[in-house]
Amino acid sequence: MAERTYDGSTVFIGQKPTMTYVFQVVTQLNAGAGPVVVKARGNAIGKAVDVVEVVRRRFLEGQVDIGRITIDTERLVNREGREANVSSIAIPLTRTGPLPVPTSPEGSSLPKAGPSPSA
Repeated sequence: MAERTYDGSTVFIGQKPTMTYVFQVVTQLNAGAGPVVVKARGNAIGKAVDVVEVVRRRFLEGQVDIGRITIDTERLVNREGREANVSSIAIPLTRTGPLPVPTSPEGSSLPKAGPSPSA
């Protein structure tokens, strides 16, 4: 299968806790990055699906679209020096809802940029 390229950010799923990756994805989506692609190989594929589901069902409910999911098999050299087939997945996420309004540390909304009022 041909390698797909994406114009957005990529989050590679590994052995860190699931919520670590959830926060990375949400942060990138809130920053306007898109699509954010969640990628995983082997045993981490289940965690990648968990990350995507937590993002779209708990943190950004109704504000995320899942793009075309790509699955593949990669041939890697294992620790013993032999080639092994490893499954992989790429799940692109795009923010469809409005981006959050930036707030100041005090919690109030920041003023919008524009011409300053004349006195």
